[in-house]
Amino acid sequence: MAEKKFILNADDFGMTNDFNRAVLYAYSHGFLKSASLCANGSAFENAVNEVLPECPDLGVGVHLNIIEGKSLTNCHLLTNDKKEFNNGYLSLILKSRNKDFRIQVEKEFRAQIEKVMKYAKPDHLDSHVHTHAIPEIFKITVRLAKEYGIPFVRTQHEVFYNVPEFSRHCNFKYPVNILKILLLNYFTHQNKKTLKNTGIRTNYYLLGVGYTGLMDSKTIECGLEALPDESCIAEALIHPCKYSSDKKDQHMKEFLITQDRELENFIYGLGFEITNYKRI
Repeated sequence: MAEKKFILNADDFGMTNDFNRAVLYAYSHGFLKSASLCANGSAFENAVNEVLPECPDLGVGVHLNIIEGKSLTNCHLLTNDKKEFNNGYLSLILKSRNKDFRIQVEKEFRAQIEKVMKYAKPDHLDSHVHTHAIPEIFKITVRLAKEYGIPFVRTQHEVFYNVPEFSRHCNFKYPVNILKILLLNYFTHQNKKTLKNTGIRTNYYLLGVGYTGLMDSKTIECGLEALPDESCIAEALIHPCKYSSDKKDQHMKEFLITQDRELENFIYGLGFEITNYKRI
C-alpha cells in the first residue's frame, strides 16, 4: 500500500501579525500542521512569543530570505547601505557563481537559522520566492541543513496540472507561473543530485508554483489528483493571512483552505496522511 504524506505549509510566518494570526487560527481550528518562519520578518517576535507557545505540534521550517526586507548581517553584496536586500531573482542567479557572494549568502543563512533555533527546532528549510532553489545557493542550504541537523530541504518539482476554470488561466499571472515551473523543475533536477549521499531528505512534489497568486481548495484538489498513486511526500505551499472578511482577497482564500473540511476529507480520501516534516 502506498505511503502518501501531504504537508500543507504556511510560508511567510513571522512577516506580519496578520500572517501570524492566520497560522495560529489555522493550527487551532483547521488542519494546518506546518509553517515556515521568516527570521527577518517584522513580526518575528510576535510569532515566537505569542504564536509558537500555542502551537506545540506545529512543524516549523526556516523561511530563508535574501530577497525582501533587511538582512541580519552585514553583507554588502546582498543589500544596499540600509541593509535592505536589493537583488532580484535573475541577479541572484547571476551572482551565485561568485565565491564572495556565496560566502555572504551562507553568513546570512546561518544567522537566520540560528535565530529561529533559539525558539524552535526546525524540521525543514525553504526560502522566500524559492531563492534557495538556485543550484549554487541550494548547495549552501543543504550543507547548512546537515550541519544544523535539519532533516528536510524543500525542492520544487511540480507536475503540470489543470484547474478546469477559464478565469484561472486568462490573466497575467498564469503564463508567468508556467515559466516559473519550467525553471524550478530544471533546478530541482540538478538539486536532487546535490542531495544524494547527504542524508538530507526532500519532498517529492510541490503544489503552489503554477497557481501562485491563484491558490484555493480547488487547486489543491486538482494538483493532488494529478499525482501518481505511489508513496510520496507532497507539499502545498500557501500564504494565508487573516485580516479580511472579503473572501475574494487572495490571502484570505489561502487561509480558507485551512478551514475547508471537505478538502481535508478529500485529501484523506486520496490516501494521504496530513502531517508535517517532523513527523515523517
